[in-house]
Amino acid sequence: MNKNLWLLILSQIFAFTAAPVTVFLSGIIGSKFSPIKSLATLPMALSVVGIALFAFFAAKLMSLIGRKLGFIYASIGTCFASLLTAYSIIIESFVLYNLGCFLIGGGIAFSHQYRFAAVEVVDKDYAPKAISIILLAGIGSAFIGPNIANISKGFISDHMYAGSYLALAALSISSIIFLFFFQETKKTSNNQYKTGRSFLELMSQPRFLQALVASAFAYAVMTFLMTATPISMHLMEKISLSKTGFVIQLHIAAMFLPSLVTGNLIKRFGHSKIMYMGVLLFLVTIITSLFEQHFINYLIALIFLGLGWNFLFISGTSLLVLCYREEEKFRAQGYNDFIVYTIQAAASLSAGVFLSLTSWKTMNLICLIFLIIIALSTIRADLKKNPSN
Repeated sequence: MNKNLWLLILSQIFAFTAAPVTVFLSGIIGSKFSPIKSLATLPMALSVVGIALFAFFAAKLMSLIGRKLGFIYASIGTCFASLLTAYSIIIESFVLYNLGCFLIGGGIAFSHQYRFAAVEVVDKDYAPKAISIILLAGIGSAFIGPNIANISKGFISDHMYAGSYLALAALSISSIIFLFFFQETKKTSNNQYKTGRSFLELMSQPRFLQALVASAFAYAVMTFLMTATPISMHLMEKISLSKTGFVIQLHIAAMFLPSLVTGNLIKRFGHSKIMYMGVLLFLVTIITSLFEQHFINYLIALIFLGLGWNFLFISGTSLLVLCYREEEKFRAQGYNDFIVYTIQAAASLSAGVFLSLTSWKTMNLICLIFLIIIALSTIRADLKKNPSN
């Protein structure tokens, strides 16, 4: 826990508030302004699309100007996007609100780079712990963001929730305060992004593919089922909204709280064993779905869904940093995040469609395909035992 890591943690807490605020408000505001009820979730979907599309750009920009300036510019951009979104609420423009959410998604894509920046300020042996700490800090974002948004929602009395986005603009810009004291460990080179192996060469490494598959499909399974849960619980099974909200809250806690120990577990047992454990935790979720659905079934399923995501995503990300050379880190990170969050966007957008066409049990069984792919890629890498570089 050096000074730079502390500064990244504190900055990330404020920068990442855009994510929980978007989850908290976009559906409510979308249902208020959308001319078609089925488009109420479009702002949320566009924010996820923004994350996917900006992921590669975020890595490339930081390869040119460095982490510090990249995070500062992103915070300024998120601030202006939040102001635009507040203005869209004032003029009641659904189109402008969607644009604002898309641009906020772009800012969130930069926030996801904090986990890679954290790895760069510690020794490689401590990479899993650094990533765990950064993800754990997301709990702070999840607490601060929605609460501040709720308190400030009536600041502009005639336009409910416009004040929430004004507060988000202030939160986003606040992250810059900590970045002023952050010191980059290495100077970046303008040619850094152009050197090193191509993406196909990186993918040819069994360990690199293992890391990418674990992170991407962990997000796919988690997002696919989490997005469908409120619809399945509340609308289909008629379970109360308060109980549905409680399940989602415990799911989010299960996603981040294990970060207190995940880094230590990876260091002790290795990346592959923790990935196998993540697959087993996901299997508990799927098995639970095969029984008749009650509140307790959903509760158990979503807790294990969060635990499985935590083990797979942290082990996948920390393994990734061992699979590239210094000169190709931004290319590797950019491709990784583009693929991970594109798959997340696809899972989020398709969840409602699959649930309406099939059932909750069928959706869970579909996820078995992703678990098999994760397991096979890990087994292949373990058998090859290729060096990471």
